[in-house]
Amino acid sequence: MTIDAHHHFWKYDAVDYDWIDDSMQKIRRDFGPEHLAVEISEAGVDAVISVQARQTLGETTWLLENARNNDFIKGVVGWVPLVSPTVTEDLDRIMTEPKLRGVRHVLQGEPDGFMLRDDFNAGICALRSRDLIYDILVFEHQLSETIEFVDRHPAQVFVLDHIAKPRVKADLLEPWKANLHELAKRENVFCKLSGVVTEANWTDWSVEQLRPYVETVIDAFGPSRLMFGSDWPVCLLATGYRQWVDTVRNLTRELSPAEQSQIFGETAQKAYRLA
Repeated sequence: MTIDAHHHFWKYDAVDYDWIDDSMQKIRRDFGPEHLAVEISEAGVDAVISVQARQTLGETTWLLENARNNDFIKGVVGWVPLVSPTVTEDLDRIMTEPKLRGVRHVLQGEPDGFMLRDDFNAGICALRSRDLIYDILVFEHQLSETIEFVDRHPAQVFVLDHIAKPRVKADLLEPWKANLHELAKRENVFCKLSGVVTEANWTDWSVEQLRPYVETVIDAFGPSRLMFGSDWPVCLLATGYRQWVDTVRNLTRELSPAEQSQIFGETAQKAYRLA
């Protein structure tokens, strides 16, 4: 089974999705399951994991409803208020949905030190006791703090989104590369090969420009802890859905068929415990 481990849905609203700025006109519209079903069919993808794009419990409920009604959506990474004293009640309320596989908070938008707060870490502990994954969304300059954060939770499964957003546009590998290798030493951390193309120049990127970043994550995590993700529809700013699938297949073609199968499905099935 070929799995896209990272995509989004939204009903576009300028207030709710204020992060979609004037440079992102292409994605200022609705994107729902009916649109993604066409994309994955054309690209040979069998199943997907939906990830939150808005930090509300209402969106989490909506994503879970989409998953109930669409069999190709195998899992949901939602949002809950991890710093809230009611986090356990919020989790227990949505845990009745069998396709809830994890939680994400947009750490890339938080100030330094946020992920080390006691209340945030208490929320992460609540995930562990419920066998939920935590997806880590950070920029590359936050990796040092991310390592300290992950070390507080050696039994929690983490998934690093978008390979920690290295500075591809500037063709800079360090210190991202060194920090990524250090984080990858923690075997409870997986990584998504997603979001890379939108860190490059949207209109002037190449496969060869992306290659050293992809090679770095393969070397750091290995195929058994690496999974493909499209980041659709955000990826449309720089590439089409099928073009991104083909690009990742190109960049991983030197791997064995077994290793490619891990990246394109088996790792996601294992990490998120997909049916």
